[in-house]
Amino acid sequence: MRPTTTPVLLAAATLLAAGTLTACGGGSGDDPDTVKVSFKQSTDNQIRVMDTYLADIKKQFEKEHPGKKVELVPIKAPDSEYYTKLQQMLRSPKTAPDLVYEDTFLINSDITSGYLKPLDPYLDKWQDWDQFIDTAKTAAKADDGKTYGVPDGTDTRGLWYSKAIFKKAGLPASWQPKDWDEVLDAARTIKKKVPGVTPLNVYTGKPAGEAASMQGFQMLAYGTGTDPLYDPKSKKWVTGSEGFKDSLSFVETVYKEKLGPDVSDALDPNFATRVRGELLPKDKLGINLDGSWLPQDWGKGAGHEWPEWSDKLGLAPMPTQHGEAPGKVSMSGGWTWAVPAKAGNPDLAFDFIKTMQTKANAKKWYIANSGIAVRKDVAADPSYIKAQPGLKFFTDLVATTHYRPAYPAYPKVSTAIQEAMESVTTGDASVEKAASGYDEEVSAATDGAVTKK
Repeated sequence: MRPTTTPVLLAAATLLAAGTLTACGGGSGDDPDTVKVSFKQSTDNQIRVMDTYLADIKKQFEKEHPGKKVELVPIKAPDSEYYTKLQQMLRSPKTAPDLVYEDTFLINSDITSGYLKPLDPYLDKWQDWDQFIDTAKTAAKADDGKTYGVPDGTDTRGLWYSKAIFKKAGLPASWQPKDWDEVLDAARTIKKKVPGVTPLNVYTGKPAGEAASMQGFQMLAYGTGTDPLYDPKSKKWVTGSEGFKDSLSFVETVYKEKLGPDVSDALDPNFATRVRGELLPKDKLGINLDGSWLPQDWGKGAGHEWPEWSDKLGLAPMPTQHGEAPGKVSMSGGWTWAVPAKAGNPDLAFDFIKTMQTKANAKKWYIANSGIAVRKDVAADPSYIKAQPGLKFFTDLVATTHYRPAYPAYPKVSTAIQEAMESVTTGDASVEKAASGYDEEVSAATDGAVTKK
């Protein structure tokens, strides 16, 4: 979603962040025996998975490193405010912690700003780094070829579908679509035979933000060919591609044929919460293009308890456009642990990462967080695979998943994608016009660093 924050409000937020940081006390270099760990604390009082996990790691670390202490510095804020506060902290050695939790969505912006330290000297000596899946390693690798973060898990995306609705529609219980047409045909069948439900949800438009860009559009675009948004060889953003237009056409079809939710619902910023908490549990949605983390909302104490979900829902990979190899598409995000460039105790910080990322601790975190393993040894562990229904399905997608081209211009590119999607969703623009508008915005956002494809 395009930010609506005015310069005055942004300045106020910055001052608020600065005030908050001042209250936190000195920087990480104050005590050479204390490692300061900063992370995003959930704003949902019912969910404190990260707090519980880090408290346990703190105990382990202090026991394994006599005389050393861990100070946990939680930042309780929504994502956008967390990024603002984190960047404020990273600017000065007086406020920079030793270790920070970085979203792969924005890590390259902090790398480009010089806020993070390359970890290659540590990784080269860390035997466990060989256990990390190659695709996950790329999430924190910059254009300079250096790695600036250690992933603590990832996520993948696919198609969730209601077995009850499929049965009423006469569709197969073990549905595995081979191409886009089969996805749309299933939605059309549901519309015809099961009135009163939404056949297919594809997140769209500015209110959905990154859910539209990533779960919606890029799950389509990466099924049309290699590097549909960014060309790593020329280091330029792709414009004028047929794959982009085809992806927009899919979105247009969903809403033009009324296969998706009402446009007013689709453009409601809270629609994703309704999907997880109401539409899927109540058999009001046939097919949902969404992420691996949904069961986190359905567990005990999570607010939308639904213990029967694994019996009620089926899973299928999102197919490529025409069934081209490898036949399925997934996008991945996730978070990494990074060491600030101005950290006072970087060696101690990496030692803390090593404690977090033992096989046992990594497995514990993936399961608690409904995360997807990025360590090969955990991914192959039977106790991990059996910990939660659907975990093997989403873990198997990691081998062929894609990561966003999260370079500094990406947030603006993402907004341009959302605007193009919204315009074809509402019918305000044709696919050609929406794609042309996207090309113009990307060219402006990247100072002309674009290439035709």
